[in-house]
Amino acid sequence: MKVRLKWVEEVSFLAQSESGHAVLMDGPPEGGGRNLGPRPMEMVLMGTAGCATYDVIHILKKSRVDVRDCVVSVDAERAPEDPKVFTRIHLHFTVTGRSLKPEQVARAIKLSAEKYCSASIMLGKTAQITHDFEIVEAA
Repeated sequence: MKVRLKWVEEVSFLAQSESGHAVLMDGPPEGGGRNLGPRPMEMVLMGTAGCATYDVIHILKKSRVDVRDCVVSVDAERAPEDPKVFTRIHLHFTVTGRSLKPEQVARAIKLSAEKYCSASIMLGKTAQITHDFEIVEAA
């Protein structure tokens, strides 16, 4: 896997993925940025949420359950001193579907957290990662 990152100006960077996609990252005004994009560490959290959600949806669909939507809210804390690694990350999954069983959703989240999600497993080396979920019945 390869990425290319180009410094644009001040603390603004354009990151390009090997698959041909680009995202602008920027810092806050108090750090010299213009707030034109997410911070690099926000991208780490967004990537982790994406990785975990990808797994959960894939596992649920493979189990032939009627999953319709999944939203993940992430709350994280970082160390106060450099390097300001993540020390605590909580992922709250809101899974919508028809006749979803809590055991199925819990199993999918556990498999992602312990076996499949490279991002959260990697971040788990410095952060305490927790998960919970709620199920919404689809109309």
